[in-house]
Formats: sequence, structure tokens, C-alpha cells
Amino acid sequence: MSTTGSFMLNTDVSEQEKQEIIKHIDELKYAEKRDNALLELSRQREHFSELAPFIWHSVGTIAALLQEIVSVYPLLSPPLLDSKTSNKACNVLALLQCVASHKDTRPLFLKAHITLFLYPFLNTVSKGRSFEYLRLTSLGVVGALVKVDDSEVISFLLQTEIIPLCLRIMERGTDLSQTVATFIIQKILMDNNGLTYLCMTAERFFAVSTVLNNMVELQLQKPSTRLLKHIIKCYFRLSENPRAQMALNTTMPTIVRAMMNEDKKLTDNLDESSRKLLSSLIETLQLSRERNAGQLQATEDSTTAQSEEIAAALNDAGDLPQKG
Repeated sequence: MSTTGSFMLNTDVSEQEKQEIIKHIDELKYAEKRDNALLELSRQREHFSELAPFIWHSVGTIAALLQEIVSVYPLLSPPLLDSKTSNKACNVLALLQCVASHKDTRPLFLKAHITLFLYPFLNTVSKGRSFEYLRLTSLGVVGALVKVDDSEVISFLLQTEIIPLCLRIMERGTDLSQTVATFIIQKILMDNNGLTYLCMTAERFFAVSTVLNNMVELQLQKPSTRLLKHIIKCYFRLSENPRAQMALNTTMPTIVRAMMNEDKKLTDNLDESSRKLLSSLIETLQLSRERNAGQLQATEDSTTAQSEEIAAALNDAGDLPQKG
């Protein structure tokens, strides 16, 4: 493997450390050395800003990582995954997250559709710790992709099953998994194409809004400031779509009612930015209701006037002389 390129110009590590990293990357290609190499690289990834290009461009490395991912599939159903295998798979996912995060390798990662290899992990329902850790780490890879605002990333994800997978985790996952899954939905909504896609049909909108509302109901029992912040951002972004805004006015989300009723179980667990955003959401919905009411009244007035004109015309016609 070549040792030239931006990685070798990285000044935040010593020459000896660079050679150790190169050795561990090379060891990924050998099954008997892979476990230790995965462990060492996953530990070191935060310290090497150019680790991702080296992993991607080294011959056979990505194939070896995907081989490890695929080898876990038979253990998913029935649920036979143990902690050792889960930890090993999560070390692989940590390296893939490193690749997904880097500006130079992200487009290549996306083009290779590597994200799809993680969906079987997201599709699991077992509540065991090994499975939860696997789901959470897989969500971290997708979260790394959407963290940087990139329409190409969102366009790709919209063609996959990521939305229903995230929605299910938002309903059934642990607090941490719910938070990452909600963050992914939030980032999809923040993209104009994502917002349009999720508001294009009533089914898509209500799939998202129903899950968000169910999450808020649960938050009344055990509030999470971080999770509520992402939920509010999702609602606020939905309100910027005219059709979704009308639907939100009709259904009136629990979080809006709680704020309007000054429900301290919820409002006391919001930070200042979330309070302001929620207040803006309430104001937006109130203005929308007033505007819609005005339009409805104008329509009724117009209809009444037309009816009166028609009645007057009929009366006039009745006064006309009849032909003999």
C-alpha cells in the first residue's frame, strides 16, 4: 500500500504512529489479524483526520469490512447475536462512519451504496444489548452522512427504506437510538426535496406526524431535553409546508397543546432555543388558522351574495308577463 498522499502529510501524528496505522489497515485483509486491527483502528480513528482516505483507497480493505458485516446477517433472525460478535461488527461500523464523515470519501461511500449493507441491522427488533448497540452504531453511520447538508445524500436516502426504518426505531428504540433516528428524519426534512417528499402524500405525512406525536406522549412520562429538541425541529420544519401546516392545525400535536396549556411536565424540560422554536410554531399555526378562517368567511360571504343574486333574478323572472 502506498504511503504517499495527504495522510502522510498529517502533522498531528508521529512517523511511528503513521506506520502503526498503515500496518493495522493492511492487517484488515487477514481474518486471523482482523479482530485486533479493528480494535486498534477504531480506537485511533479520532486522532487521524486522514484515516478515511487510507481505508478507502487501500486494496481490499472495504471488501474485508463488508465481509464482516455480511457475516453477521445469519445471526439476526432468529436472534443469536452475542456481545463479542456485536462488538466486532460495531468496530467495523465505526470505521465505516469514519469513511462516511470524511469530505473526500463521503461521495465515494455514497456512490457505492454501502449504507444499504447496514439496513438489516436497523431492521432488527430484538431489545437485547448486543442488538441495540448494533442498531445505534449503524444509525451513527447514517447520521454522519446527513450531518453535512448535502442534497445528494438526501436524494439517495429517499430512494431507500431509511425513513420507515428510522420511524420504527423512533417508536420502539432506547432514548439514544430514538434521538439519532429523529435527528436523521430532521435532517431529511431540512432538505427541500426531503420536505416535499414527506409531505407529498397524506400517508407519508401522517406516518411521520403520528410517530412524533406518540413520542411526545411518552415524553410526558419521562422527558428528554435532547430528544424533545429534535422533535420540535421536525414539527417546525413540517409547518413550513402549506399542506402539512393545514394538517397540523387539524390534528393539533400534543406538544403544541402542552405548551399552550403550560404543561410543566414538558415545558420544564425544554432549553431556551426549543422554547423559542415551539413558540414560533404555535404562532405560525395560529396565524394559519386565522388566515384559513378569514378565507372561509370570505367564501361564505361570496356564496351568500351569489345566492341572493340568483334569488333576485328568479323573482324578476317571475314578474315577467307570460306569453299567451
